[in-house]
Amino acid sequence: MTYKVFIDSDIILDVLAKREPFYEPAARLFSLIEKGKIDGYTSPLVFSNVHYILRKRVSKKTTIDSLRYLKNLIQILPLDKRVIEWALDSEFTDFEDALQYFCAEQNNINTLITRNKIDYKKAEINILTAKEFLSMLKTLGNN
Repeated sequence: MTYKVFIDSDIILDVLAKREPFYEPAARLFSLIEKGKIDGYTSPLVFSNVHYILRKRVSKKTTIDSLRYLKNLIQILPLDKRVIEWALDSEFTDFEDALQYFCAEQNNINTLITRNKIDYKKAEINILTAKEFLSMLKTLGNN
């Protein structure tokens, strides 16, 4: 069984900006995606967030090259009117997190990888850090 995981902005930035101490588990997660052992998904909103933050740290060319790499590695799910309505009607305190959560849920992805677990208190899907997800895979013998 191939796991389908939705990857939030912070995990992607951990890899692309090599943010310590979070880089290693995020890089291992991306390595599993590159090897086809898990399927990675995100939303277009993540591209905007990552561009905004990464552009402050590295050159425009490096930023664009990083986003092209990301575009080719993971699948990009649509954010539609229904997802926006669910996010607006939700009890999430962070609207962006609500959009990500409902995008994953609408597309039957039952694991969202983030470092910001606190904003997903009422989630009905698995909310894990990259480190927790990797530990789960190891426990299940899928790593």
